Amino acid sequence: MHSNFLEEMKIKEVIGALERFAPLPLQDGFDNAGLQIGLTEAEATGALLCLDVTEAVVDEAVTLGYNLIVSHHPLIFKGYKSITGRDYVERCILKAIRNDIAIYSAHTNLDNAPGGVNFKIAEKIGLENIRILEPKQECLLKLVTFVPRAQADEVRNALAEAGCGCIGNYDSCSYNVEGEGMFRALKGASPFCGEVGELHKESEIRIETILPDFKKATVVKALLGAHPYEEPAFDFYPLKNDWAQVGAGVIGELKKPETELEFLKNIKKTFEVGCVKHTRLSGRLIQTVALCGGAGAFLLPRAVGKADVFITGEVKYHDYFNYENDILIAEIGHYESEQYTKEIFYSIIREMFPALEVQMTRVNTNPIKYL
Repeated sequence: MHSNFLEEMKIKEVIGALERFAPLPLQDGFDNAGLQIGLTEAEATGALLCLDVTEAVVDEAVTLGYNLIVSHHPLIFKGYKSITGRDYVERCILKAIRNDIAIYSAHTNLDNAPGGVNFKIAEKIGLENIRILEPKQECLLKLVTFVPRAQADEVRNALAEAGCGCIGNYDSCSYNVEGEGMFRALKGASPFCGEVGELHKESEIRIETILPDFKKATVVKALLGAHPYEEPAFDFYPLKNDWAQVGAGVIGELKKPETELEFLKNIKKTFEVGCVKHTRLSGRLIQTVALCGGAGAFLLPRAVGKADVFITGEVKYHDYFNYENDILIAEIGHYESEQYTKEIFYSIIREMFPALEVQMTRVNTNPIKYL
């Protein structure tokens, strides 16, 4: 349990927990995830969780006495030259500032994170063997360094603590080879081993490990802090590997196959959908399911040939023509597909800060209505 059980906690601590789960560097280039409004040094009085920030949501936070709103969709996407209250975004900004409320958003970083939005959708459907549909590419580095044998464990542990060596359901992964290092310390050096001016040979371990590129600075700091040498040798190599644990959409299997109609009815009920749009039924059985919350139709080419059905929040008209013979498409609405994101926020905050008041909004922010 977190040490803050009976202690005051600052808004920045809550944000830190959210960013450990879904680091901001995982967001897509178009996005604006992160702190939207407010100061994070203030003590958190409570957190209100939502999909969208609207005036009604800010009013709810004010009524509850909460000074933190956590949303999935960022309130602010574009730059503003003036804030005059001419639209709902500007009015929310003014109201939040007036009431000392901080607004934080975890968007595509939460979409792309392990256990994020799409994993929650898969959980609601009951999928098994869940894996990323489109893994992120060219986001990994390999670190190679050389350490005296006696200090190798200390350095390996420091690198693991800094985020190295995580592969799937394994951590602390590294490859180690024994060898011999050679160097001569020159005048002004303070060598850990050997003497100034003398050629020295040292039994060393070559350590190889993997890391996300955005953790490079943290890893270098940890390496320099743990390595005994005054001038440790280390190299970073960019990798072409897919980052299989991080990326867009997921794919998994139902425990038992269902007919198309059965499956669509279950989806409609589970997500409380006003209208499920879908391609024509062809009599196929549904067992392998691909999905992406929100506007995920860009993943249709990835799903074809791998899944029986693709579920997302928004699909373009012509996609129904282009893929009708390849896969069952189920469009359930943007809000409906991502509504359970609030549960992810709730779990993270409740686990780390059990003393903090946390509530999911009672406001339905879906701007689309159904007759």
